[in-house]
Order: sequence, then C-alpha cells, then structure tokens
Amino acid sequence: MRRSKSRSRSRYGLIAVAAVIVMLVGGVQVHSSLASGRPHHPRPGSSPSILGRLPIESLDGSGNNRVHPSWGQAGQAYPRVTAARYADGRSAPVAGPDVRFISNRVFNDLHQNVFSERRVSQWGFTWGQFLDHTMGLRDDAGAKADLPFDALDPLETFTNDLGVLPFTRSKAAAGTGTTNARQQINTVSSYLDAWAVYGGSADRLEWLREGPVDGDLGNNGAHLLLADGYLPRSDARGDSKTAPPMNIDGRLIGQPAKAMVAGDRRANENTALTAVQTLFAREHNRIVDQLPRSLSEEERFQIARRVVIAEQQYITYTQFLPAMGVRLPAYRGYDPDVDAAVTNEFATVGYRAHSQIHGEFEADLDAATMTPAHLEALRQQGVETEKSADGEEIELTIPLNVAFFNPDLLPLVGLGPMLTGLASESEYRNDEMIDNQLRSVLFQIPNQTNPHCLDGPELPKCFQGVLDLAALDIQRGRDHGMPGYNQLRRAYGLPPARSFTAVTGEKSDSPARGLSLDSPAALEFTGLFDAEGHRVTPGTDAAENTVVRVTRRTPLAARLKGVYGSVDRLDAFVGMSSEPHVRGSELGPLQLAMWTRQFQALRDGDRFFYGNDPGLELIKRTFGVDYRHSLGDLIAQNTGMPRDELPDDVFFSPPPSGVA
Repeated sequence: MRRSKSRSRSRYGLIAVAAVIVMLVGGVQVHSSLASGRPHHPRPGSSPSILGRLPIESLDGSGNNRVHPSWGQAGQAYPRVTAARYADGRSAPVAGPDVRFISNRVFNDLHQNVFSERRVSQWGFTWGQFLDHTMGLRDDAGAKADLPFDALDPLETFTNDLGVLPFTRSKAAAGTGTTNARQQINTVSSYLDAWAVYGGSADRLEWLREGPVDGDLGNNGAHLLLADGYLPRSDARGDSKTAPPMNIDGRLIGQPAKAMVAGDRRANENTALTAVQTLFAREHNRIVDQLPRSLSEEERFQIARRVVIAEQQYITYTQFLPAMGVRLPAYRGYDPDVDAAVTNEFATVGYRAHSQIHGEFEADLDAATMTPAHLEALRQQGVETEKSADGEEIELTIPLNVAFFNPDLLPLVGLGPMLTGLASESEYRNDEMIDNQLRSVLFQIPNQTNPHCLDGPELPKCFQGVLDLAALDIQRGRDHGMPGYNQLRRAYGLPPARSFTAVTGEKSDSPARGLSLDSPAALEFTGLFDAEGHRVTPGTDAAENTVVRVTRRTPLAARLKGVYGSVDRLDAFVGMSSEPHVRGSELGPLQLAMWTRQFQALRDGDRFFYGNDPGLELIKRTFGVDYRHSLGDLIAQNTGMPRDELPDDVFFSPPPSGVA
C-alpha cells in the first residue's frame, strides 16, 4: 500500500505594442500578402493583425525545424537509436518469460513503502507524467494480443475473472512490419510545447477556447474555457459527443459526459494529473488578464501560449531534471542539425518510472470550512478523512485507485490543497517495486466500497480483475522491438553487464537456502533502512514513513537469474529498473544515459526553446509578463495558497515527522 500519514495596467505606446506583435504573431507568407495589398483571410490559429515575420509555433510540431519540417511532428514514426529486434526481423515480438510471472517475482512490493532516498516529492512523477503527455502518445489502434494469466501461480494473490491481461499492440507505421522492421507512431508533437494544455489541432483548440465553435479560430476569445475554475466537462457546450475525444476508463466508463477536457486526451487518468492540467489552464488565463485590451483576442492568446510553453520548459530544465539528478551540458543555443524527436527507446523503456508513483495522495482542508455534507461526499468517494491533532484541519488520504478516472474528486478536494499535498510527501523510490494499485488493479473498479480495502494487504479482496502495469511495460518493449538490456546499454555507450550482480549491484545471485523462485517467502523483507542507514522495525510508523532501502530474503539478482537464466535474455525495461542509482540521481546508469540524451535533444533541437526565443524578453520588457517562475510560484499565483506555505522547491518534500 505504501502509505504514510489588483491588476495594474501600464500605458503602452503604439510602437512597443507593434514591436511585440512583430515578434510574436508574424508570419512570412502572410506578411508578404499584406505588403502586396492582397486581401488576407487569417488561417485557423493565426493573428487577425499580422505585422511581423516571426512565426508562431505550430500546434502539431511541424516546421519547428525549417530544414526538416517533419522532425518532431505529430503523426511520425518514432526514430530509433539502434536497430529494432523482432523474432522474425519484421514484426513478431521476441519470446521471453511470461510477463505476469516476471512481475510477481521482480516487481511485487508486498505493500511495503520505499521512498525516494533524496526526498523527491510526488511532484516528481506528476510532472513527469505531465511532460509525458506533452511529448509522446503511441497510436494504440493495433491488433488485440491479450496476455495469459496463471491463477495457479504460487505467487499469485489476485483474482482475475477476465482470465487474461488485456493488451493491444501499437499500430504499425505505414509501410513497415511486412518486408522490413515494424515501426510505431508518435501521435503527438515531440517538443515541449504545452501540447497537454492546447492540443495539437485547430478543432480541439477551438473547443477549448472561449467563444463559438464554428471552424473559425479568428472569432474565439483569448481565454481557455473553464467552469468555476476547473477544466470543462465534455458536455460543457451541449452534446458531449461533439467534444474532443478523451480517454475513458474505470469510473468514467458509464458516464463519459463527466470527463474533463484538456489538450491531451489522458487528462482524467488520475486526480494529480487533472490538477496540473487545471493549473496550467488557469495560468494561461492569468497571463491573458495581464495583457492590455488594446491587443486583439488572438494576440493575447498567442502571447499567453508562448509564455506557458516557456514556463513548462523552464520548470522542466531548472527544477524537474535537477530534482531527478539529470545534469546536462551547458546550453550553447539552437542546433538545427539536432533532431528533437522522442525516440522509440526513450518512449518505450527509458521514460517509464512507474515505481515512483505513490499509492495514495494526501491533502489538508480547513476544518472550519468543511460541512458535514462535504465530508460525507469525500467519504463516499472512498477518501479517508481525519481531523488533525489541533482540530484545525481535515486530513485527507486518497488511495490511488480512488483517484483513477475520477474528475469529480478534484473540485471536492480543491486545486490548492491537491497541488500543495503533492509537495508534502516523498514519491516512491525509482526501483523495480511497483505499487499493487498499478501492478495488479490498474484502473479497475472495486467490488466493495469499504475504503479500508482499497489499499494495502486487503487490496486483493476489493477486485476481481487484474491489469498489471509492470507486465504491460515489459510486453510493450517486446511489441516495439526493443533491444535486450545489454544491447541497449551498448547503444547508449555503456558496457554490457556480465552478471546479474553487475546489473543490481548486489553481492550475491544465489537464492535463500531452501527457497525456490516460486516460494512466497523468497520475497520477504529481511531489512528495512531509513535515509541514515538505521534499521527500521517492521509494522511501525517509521516502516510506513521513512524506509528508503530494503533487503529481501532472496536477492533481486537471484530472482532475475532464476527468471531469465542469462543476462543477455534480460528485457531492457526489467534490467534498467533493477540498476542501483547513480550517486546524486534518482536513476540508474542506463536510464540516466537515456534521459540525458533525450532531454538534451529536446532542448538543443527546439527552435522555440526559451533560451533561444527573443520574443520572451520582449514580452517581459513591454508587458511585465515573465516566464521565469518556479512551480511553487505558479501554484500560489493560481490557487490562493500562500507562497510561504509551500516549499521553496516543491520537487523536494520535507523530512517525515520526527526525522531531522
């Protein structure tokens, strides 16, 4: 379960305003038509008063690189770092040990909390997912290829009435997978361009903006559509069937009109993600309100979008990556020879860190403002409520399963408390252990409403279907033709591992005496340790709140050896997840190498990167709007939460209570 307890408006001169328009909303071809006296009919998304020559960043990533306009564009095949590996050289996944079998022996955490040793907060995985939904989404319209489920596995504790683990292959890119290696499609832009906020098409953006939906962005308002400060629902404009498509699962299956709508279709996956999506929609509108009304609606929209994109990038490179321990070479400016496109290896293996996802969220509400009806509504959702020792706050504990596809939950908790709560506690350690709410019952609907069975050892009693994210991660690697672990290490300039102990950093790859790979006792914890190296007693509060390192009766290296036999058969995702962290980082050597290469390419190959965009400084100088804000600043500015009640850097949590 891994559980723990007055807007001012300056006077603007015509020359200054015109200069900003020149820098922000110009376009070469349109400018030429105006200069020639030909009538101009704005294309969707363009400014109605184009005066300059600096282009707006496209919605789908096209044209970012002028020489290679399709680099990073949505709808392109993921490029590869190294050759694809298929059993037949074309499309058939390479065979390997059964993925649920692997998951039960390698990724099973036995409900033990193991936290980030550097106290990276839950903002680590939340921001990571927000970025993921900005730069990558495979085309999932491939063939159904369900995975077996063995109810008789001695290590199986869950019931699965489905009989299989549902799995669908990624769609093959056109012209691939028959006479050549199968490739997969990235359906979103690779660039850090706030895709998750604005979407990648004029149709979706028009629905998201205030104003009519009539195929003409030129008559839309500058603001994004919100409903009482929250993302609009699918039925906000009437017929929910006309809303942009959103992913629906779990609790939303029977009520799709309740889905919140954002730039990315995955915004309802969990409450933390929905909250950060809401934060940036509010931030866009806050920037719009700072701009003079002498500008057109389109100009105000485009300026705000430009700043929001820069904010997402700035927080990523100055807070998120340093928190994860990723250190890039100094920025030397835009390089048009760098392809920023997200690679298949990074998307399929390197950017999967699902073990970091905490098994619950916590938030504190002001007890004086809580009505009995409000408290009961929270409890009906499956949220645990408890009054603080001083009686001034109501402390909420939200099991992860309750947060899946549950947009009704966010307005009940409140955006400020939800975002602040993410900074209050560490995320889980980035390792091979994944919380069972992800590893076994991802997005499943419980068969009981008792909140005490929605987490921890009682979890199997609550569900009758199994969906295993660890198993899906392994199989997705095989589906995408990922190289083996050692092959991938070589592709990223690392030497191959010659033994399983070289993978895990442990001293032994021998199983505990008398225990086989199928013995439940092999997974038992023999040592729990806090950040100072002190042994922690099982069953205590400290065991729930302070553990950052564990030992198990059978070492990880021995379990990997028992499953795979040879290091050269090791799935890349499994091997990467099993590596010890590089000092000062949340990542092992292979994952760190993959992140370093990809995020450097995303920076250096982006013509609109904040370090290369002169328009941003002009915005600040002319309108007083700056992109250089920390994530904590944005939370305070958009929720009313006092800034001094948030950590200076929300990506790091305070020590657990009673720990120095």
